[in-house]
Amino acid sequence: MNPSKKLLLICFIAIISFNYSCAVNPVTGKKQMVFMSEAQEIAMGKEADPEIIAYFGLYNDPELQQFITEKGLEMAAISHRPNLAYEFKIVDSPVLNAFALPGGYVYFTRGIMAHFNNEAEFAGVLGHEIGHITARHSVIQQRNMLLGQIGIVAGIVLVPELGQFIEPLSQGMQLALLSFGRDAERQSDKLGVEYSTKIGYDATEMAGFFETLKRQSEGSGAEKIPDFLSTHPSPEEREVTVSKLAEQWKEKLQVSDAAINRESYLKRIDGIIYGEDPKQGFVENGIFYHPTLKFSYPLPKDWSFQNTPQQVQSASKEGDAILILTLNPQKTLEEAAKAFIEQYKLELKEQSNNPINNIPAITLIADQKQEKSSVRLMASFIHYNGLIYQLMGLAEASKFQGKQNIFLESIMGFKELKDVDKLNRTADVIRIKSVPQQMTVQEAFEYFKMPKARFNELAILNGWLLTDNLNKGELIKVIGK
Repeated sequence: MNPSKKLLLICFIAIISFNYSCAVNPVTGKKQMVFMSEAQEIAMGKEADPEIIAYFGLYNDPELQQFITEKGLEMAAISHRPNLAYEFKIVDSPVLNAFALPGGYVYFTRGIMAHFNNEAEFAGVLGHEIGHITARHSVIQQRNMLLGQIGIVAGIVLVPELGQFIEPLSQGMQLALLSFGRDAERQSDKLGVEYSTKIGYDATEMAGFFETLKRQSEGSGAEKIPDFLSTHPSPEEREVTVSKLAEQWKEKLQVSDAAINRESYLKRIDGIIYGEDPKQGFVENGIFYHPTLKFSYPLPKDWSFQNTPQQVQSASKEGDAILILTLNPQKTLEEAAKAFIEQYKLELKEQSNNPINNIPAITLIADQKQEKSSVRLMASFIHYNGLIYQLMGLAEASKFQGKQNIFLESIMGFKELKDVDKLNRTADVIRIKSVPQQMTVQEAFEYFKMPKARFNELAILNGWLLTDNLNKGELIKVIGK
């Protein structure tokens, strides 16, 4: 590194350290170096919150929303940072997840709400997420990220050739997906036990939920645990530690009747959407259907797939080709094609104005020259039902010919969706049933006519084993419409 640049970098770090090294962690009471004030932390969360809502969407269940808000505010009041203006929201995602943003924003997916089996499990995870906020884990993690990226000052920038065409994660999503280290997770587990016990819940139930996470992560045919949960301590370790901490806090607070509230919680989630919501688009037999927007197109065989509100993405197993569907903001096909070429500085090779399945379209093939190699892409701009869809396949120029027919099949397969069955497809929902007599969990699933292929998935959903015994009148989750 140039000596003058090195000196500037040292001065930069010294200035930041001087300004923020005296910050005191609200939980530990110890001094620590962070790169933002509390006001900046709050502003960061406030700015990122709309991005999270835009990405996931809010799940519409006023009663369940009122429940998490009431419990969240009750817990926030006894936390180490009661002064923050906390907000608690359920986002419309099937994945098992809960996360927090700096400044007091806490989110639960409908997927994790469906997997809780009592209020105490929920309260433990609620306390865990509030713990990330009170201990300023996101702020500390951002500090670590900044220190790890100081090389950027020296001009070290790595940009994947195809990455520029993919919708980047917003700042809000990057904050939400921050991976905390095991020490931070252990600290949040401790705070989850403390906070949930202080508002009257049995934190031992939080330990049991870790077993559900473990079983879910091992695969059950339902949504998988996000990869970033691999940074957490093992479920076995957490279960032992949390159980021990729960007993210690009960003794400390002299709690003899800690609440679990299984039945009341299950009744709250009766009817919650479980798994993917077809209205947001779904894949069946290799074809992507969108009932709300009324279109479909075939996906490349054996490619990975991801559906977000911003883009539908497919990628080859080798990672050398991508197919992306998104909306183009322009008003006409001509404007869309022109703006696209200008945005990415493309060299146009071919262009066709032929319709696709009687839908007006412009299709082009173009190159983008890069320092070491070139990207070639096929893109169609399709004017359908008042919107312009942009469906493009791209690969390194040297590999484009081998992918061209794959791209062509998907692009030329875009068409109006008329199939009544697909248009009227509805989501699975959780139904709460009462067991008519003493029986095993498996016998209960058989009694309620659940598909045998989903028995293991449903057992995990209920936090039970198929061989567990149920008493008459006990409540159980099943899947319905």
